[in-house]
Amino acid sequence: MLSTKITRLLKIEHPIIEGGMVWAGGEMLAAAVSKAGGLGTIAGGSCGSAKELEDKIKYVKKHTDNPFAVNIPMIYPQVDQLIEVILKNQVNVVITSAGNPKKYTSILKEAGIIVIHVVANKKFALKAEAAGVDMIVVEGVEAGGHNGKDELTLFTMLPNIVNAVSIPVIAAGGIAKGEQILAAILLGAEGVQIGTLFASSKESSAHINYKNAIINSNDTSTILTGRRFAPIRALKNSFAEKVLSWEYSNLTDKEIMNKIGHGGSYKGIIEGDVENGVPLMGQSAVLIDKILSVEDIFEKLISEMHSTLKKVHN
Repeated sequence: MLSTKITRLLKIEHPIIEGGMVWAGGEMLAAAVSKAGGLGTIAGGSCGSAKELEDKIKYVKKHTDNPFAVNIPMIYPQVDQLIEVILKNQVNVVITSAGNPKKYTSILKEAGIIVIHVVANKKFALKAEAAGVDMIVVEGVEAGGHNGKDELTLFTMLPNIVNAVSIPVIAAGGIAKGEQILAAILLGAEGVQIGTLFASSKESSAHINYKNAIINSNDTSTILTGRRFAPIRALKNSFAEKVLSWEYSNLTDKEIMNKIGHGGSYKGIIEGDVENGVPLMGQSAVLIDKILSVEDIFEKLISEMHSTLKKVHN
């Protein structure tokens, strides 16, 4: 066990948080991560209704007494309803992302909920701290899914932001090994948030085609598209190549968005169409070569941390 500020504040055994991954981050995965001693996270962005989120929360509570989180993207149209469900069901932690957390932070904290916000540069880290959040996740451009427009790498941002804020910092983006967890902690992080590794797990709600795409990845298998409006990292497939060509054409942003359409991530992650969908995944995919259970993932990460510590001490 590695004790840090976030393990003590969140009352978890290991300084490992499951990222709030749309579609892949279901209730089974959240329960398994929390049960293993990390902080499991239900992806609120995958919930089509408040009832669906409530059902997921009840599932996690039924399967573990350990703390867990709900991730809420601030741009989600049903944020108010989801916040009501969170308050009603006494969720331990809320991780906000994709927007300004100011509107809801005080409401959540008054209810005794710990608030964590995801940021992609120093400016937004300082804004999140001023808004009153308890912790921040510093997410580098290596991460899957939505990314910051500045395309800053984790190990560039991390020490810079750690020195700029007084609240605990969690590192995210490209992490899938125990050695990387220790490296992040050496740079000032109090823990890490991991996405793609958990998305590839047995408990993930993602399609087997998507999981296989992760474990068969090489170091150039992901691509960043959407630089003209909202950068997204996903598998480099036929659809991504089309999107990239549209971005460098004379098409307007609106015309590109019409071509992209909706539901691409669902098609890639849940339906398993890894060629024509948008299978969100981070650069850490290259470090993943097996579909493991969450329990085995934790055992592997902890073993890697301990063996790395021994090397350092020698």
